[in-house]
Amino acid sequence: MLSRTLPLKSLAVFCRSLSTLLETGVSARKAFQIAGEKGSNPALRRAVYVIREELDSGSDISTAMKESDVFPDLMVEMVSLAEQTGSLPEILKGLAEHYENLIRMRKNFYGAIAWPVFQFVMAVFVIAGLIFLLGWIADLRGGEPIDVLGWGLTGASGALIWLGSVFGTLFVLFLLYRFLKASFSGQKYLDHLLMKIPVLGHCMQSFAIARFSWAYHLTQEAGMPVDESIEASMRATNNGAFIEQGPRVIYWIKQGDTVTEALRESRLFPADVIEMIHVGETSGTVPETLHRLGPQFEDQARRSLETLAAALGWLVWLLVAGFIIFIVFSIMFWYLSIIQELL
Repeated sequence: MLSRTLPLKSLAVFCRSLSTLLETGVSARKAFQIAGEKGSNPALRRAVYVIREELDSGSDISTAMKESDVFPDLMVEMVSLAEQTGSLPEILKGLAEHYENLIRMRKNFYGAIAWPVFQFVMAVFVIAGLIFLLGWIADLRGGEPIDVLGWGLTGASGALIWLGSVFGTLFVLFLLYRFLKASFSGQKYLDHLLMKIPVLGHCMQSFAIARFSWAYHLTQEAGMPVDESIEASMRATNNGAFIEQGPRVIYWIKQGDTVTEALRESRLFPADVIEMIHVGETSGTVPETLHRLGPQFEDQARRSLETLAAALGWLVWLLVAGFIIFIVFSIMFWYLSIIQELL
């Protein structure tokens, strides 16, 4: 369930160091040793040791990296292609920029959802505090506590049950998410489901297209055949819906369709993106077009992320407001029932 792939930060620093060392003429074995020693990740150091052993036994770099079993498939494939074309420093530099970009996107995402998450957590604890407080007041007066949720949760035990239910449910959902992400069939189902959610789906689509654009430009610049380039670029999106369509897009291209037509048939790319690719294909500059428009896709992804964070914020506010209204009416009906009994 837990991925063995190295963290993005370690990959970015490692690729950047390797690129610089190889560009200055340092041998591959020595470059891996130095770059590995600069990293603070124990898994990376162990991987570098395995790579050096494989290189000493006569293996090529990509095979050695694959044997270490901690590097992403895209990185291994790009290094393999770079060895064939003699452009390893350039490819590693492009990979470093790719991972650095992913780190920035992840940081922006966490920063955008931090406030809504804080609001949600505070709302959960406020509810727990209210359950405990009303139960405590009832114990002091020897009366019947107010059941604000209508679930029979009162006092300290009720507050603990409420906290355990909420955070336990979130933990189970997290484990389910990790379980689905661990297999391609699960990832495909999960990403298809999430992309149907209006705001979240647009955000995921924007991120996937930004990654596809970078990978397609890099693989085409390195001389990779179109079908292999499409497959690698779809995998680079890390989105099950896009990865699933990779073989179909390749099939349509082999049947004689253009790249534009094949991508349009996948129904994953918006009309404006398809038109941009069509213009680039007409002029024979699809990789350059995607590379030039890549920053625009990233900006679009960031704007989608901000919209998602705003939507989450409003959702939390609506939940809190709805709960306050529910509490007010619960207390009001509780007092009315007491008055009715007295009458």
